[in-house]
Amino acid sequence: MSIEVRNLTHCYSEGSALRTVALDDISMTIEDGEFLGIIGHTGSGKSTLVQHLNGLLKPTSGQVLVDGEDLNGEHVNRRALRQRIGLVFQYPEYQLFEETVEKDIKFGPSKMGYDDKTCDRLMRESLPLVGLSEDILKRSPFELSGGQKRRVAFAGILAMNPDVLILDEPAAGLDPAGQKEIFGYIETLRDQGKSIVLVSHDMDEAARIADRVLVLKKGEQVFFGSPEKLFSQETNSYAMRLDKPCLVQTMSELKKEYPYINDTVFDVAEAAQSLVFGDLEEVDAQ
Repeated sequence: MSIEVRNLTHCYSEGSALRTVALDDISMTIEDGEFLGIIGHTGSGKSTLVQHLNGLLKPTSGQVLVDGEDLNGEHVNRRALRQRIGLVFQYPEYQLFEETVEKDIKFGPSKMGYDDKTCDRLMRESLPLVGLSEDILKRSPFELSGGQKRRVAFAGILAMNPDVLILDEPAAGLDPAGQKEIFGYIETLRDQGKSIVLVSHDMDEAARIADRVLVLKKGEQVFFGSPEKLFSQETNSYAMRLDKPCLVQTMSELKKEYPYINDTVFDVAEAAQSLVFGDLEEVDAQ
């Protein structure tokens, strides 16, 4: 499933003195099976953009095409397209409302028209994807810890089996262990071939996981490409006021002493390999 954004502009309070341009002429694509990271500072338009990707907002101008079909077209079945694009809001645990975890996770599939047997199967298949066991199903979601609530809300979206999963700051408010856990689940879904859009302030994780990165600044698209290209262009990333991932910063400092190493790596194992094998190549050259 592919999503194409064409010249998307969105203005709040259009036609009034309070008119604000939240997005200005955004164009990009999300290919089938791709992992896209969307980054930018607070107020850059990230959350506004992802709400367009499943039709929660309508553009002031421009289009969002899902498999070539205009999401806001006159005769489009918007509900059917939305069911294929799961959106996990920031702090999704605030959306929990049912008496039990079981009912909460099954709510989405039931509204899609699945019978109870199918809803039960989808619910149980979603649990291990977010590290939950079935012994939690009869508990009230409001009795759970913050991290457990987050996982239940996550499972509720996964139970609808969307083709594209959009995650708006999924690790916000969690401690480092909880953040690592959430990103582990996201990587599992990526490895299963899901198309994933990740909105994140965590530059390290976005750079490490994403195939491509979209950078927004005050509603404008200032970069769209690979993480390697973004962080190898120091002048551009400085102009965007982006902090380099910690590993890239470390490797950049090391490169001053060892110029043969690769300083645009986002995985610790790759960094270690660059240091070790780069050093061996330097010795051989001498």
